[in-house]
Amino acid sequence: MSGASATFERDARIVNARHGDVNPGEIAIGVIIGRTSEFFDFFVYAIASVLVFPKLVFPHLDALTGTLYSFAIFALAFVARPIGTVIFMGIDRAYGKGVKLTITLFLLGSSTVAIAFLPGYEQIGLASAFLLAAFRIGQGLALGGEWDGLPALLALNAPEKRRGWYAMIPQLGAPLGLMVAAALFAYFASNLSSEDFLDWGWRYPFFVAFAINVVALFARLRMVVTPEYTEHFEQRELEPKPIGETIRAEGAHIIIGAFAPLASFALFHMVTVFPLSWVFLYTDQSPSRFLVIELIGAVVGLITIVLSGYVADRVGRRNLLSATAAAIAAFSGFAPQLLNGGDVGEVIFMVSGFILLGLSFGQSSGAVASNFSKAYRYTGSALTTDLAWLVGAGFAPFVALYLSSEFGLMAAGGYLLSGAVVTLLALAMSRQLESTDR
Repeated sequence: MSGASATFERDARIVNARHGDVNPGEIAIGVIIGRTSEFFDFFVYAIASVLVFPKLVFPHLDALTGTLYSFAIFALAFVARPIGTVIFMGIDRAYGKGVKLTITLFLLGSSTVAIAFLPGYEQIGLASAFLLAAFRIGQGLALGGEWDGLPALLALNAPEKRRGWYAMIPQLGAPLGLMVAAALFAYFASNLSSEDFLDWGWRYPFFVAFAINVVALFARLRMVVTPEYTEHFEQRELEPKPIGETIRAEGAHIIIGAFAPLASFALFHMVTVFPLSWVFLYTDQSPSRFLVIELIGAVVGLITIVLSGYVADRVGRRNLLSATAAAIAAFSGFAPQLLNGGDVGEVIFMVSGFILLGLSFGQSSGAVASNFSKAYRYTGSALTTDLAWLVGAGFAPFVALYLSSEFGLMAAGGYLLSGAVVTLLALAMSRQLESTDR
C-alpha cells in the first residue's frame, strides 16, 4: 500500500510540476470532487438498501422487517466512522496525508466494489447479511479516514465577506452524488425486468462508485502532496493532533458542532432515503418513477445550496441556520403526510423539502467549525463531522420508517421536529460559548 501511495504521489507531483500558488478556486474543485465521490457511495448504498438488500439478503422476512434490517446495517458505517478517524489520524501523523488518503480510498473503493459481488441469502444464507455488514463497516472506517483537510483549508482561505459562499461549496457534493446515483438506479430499474435487476443490474452502480473513487483519489492527491499545499497546511496549523488532546481542548465545540446541524441532517434523510422506502413499501408506484422525482429534487437542492451562500453572507450563517431550523419545524407538522397524497403530494413534499434542505444543509458545516482554535481545527473538524453524521443521519432512515410504520407519518414528522429543536438549542449554546471564549 505504501508503494502504491508513493506511485500516486509521484504521478501527482509530475502533474503539478508547474503548479502555482494555492488559490481558493482550486481548493474548491478538489473539495467538490471528494465530497461528490463520498456522497455517491452513500446514495448508491442507500438506494440499494431499499430496492435490493431486503429481497437479496432478507427474503425470508416480510418487506418492512427486511428494510428495517437493511437500514440497521446502513447505520453501521456511521458507527464505524469515528473509529476510522482515530485510526487514520494516527497514520496521518506518522506517514502523512498522501499515505492516509491512498489507504482510505482503496479501502472505500474495495469495500464498495465488494458489495457488487455480494451473494444473496439463497446462495449462502445468513452469511450474506454478515458479509454486507462487514463491507459496510469497511466503508465507514474509510469515510472516517477520508478527511483531507481541504474543506477547512478552503474556509480559512475564503475572503471574509464571502465565508457563507465558500462554506456551501463542500455541500454541493450531496446533490451531485444523489443525481448520479438516482439516475443510474432509475435507468437499470426501468429498463430491466425485476429478475434481471435483482440478479445483476443493481451491481453496476457499485462498479461506477469504485471508478469514481479512483478519479477522486488522484484529483485530491494531486493537491495535497504538492510542496505548496504542504506548506500551506503547516502555515495554517492544519495538522493532525492526538484525538484525546483534541477532545480535551475542544470537547464543547465538538459536541455542539455535532448537534447543530441535526435539523438539516434529519431532513436530509426525510427527503432522500426515507420517502423512497415509504413509497416502495406502501404505494404501488414504480421505484424508477420516484427516483426521477428525487433526481429533480436534487437539482432544486443544488440550486438552493448555492443560494444559501449568498443569503448567509448577507444575514450570517447562524441566523440562516436558525431560520431554516424554524422552517423545518413548521414543515414537520404537515409535510410528511403529503407522501400519501399521490403524485401532486409527493412532488410538493420533495420540492419544498429540497428547498429547505439546500438552504440549511448548505451552511450546516460552517457555523460552528469556525469556533475551533487553529491548532485543533483539522482534527476537531473531522471529529465533528463524524459525530454529526452519527447523531443526525446514521439511524434516521431506520427511526423514521419504524415510527411511521407503527404510528403513521405524523410520527416521522415528530422525529424531524425534534431535530429542529435540538439545532436551535445547539446554535444558542454555540453563541453563548463563543462569547464566553472571547
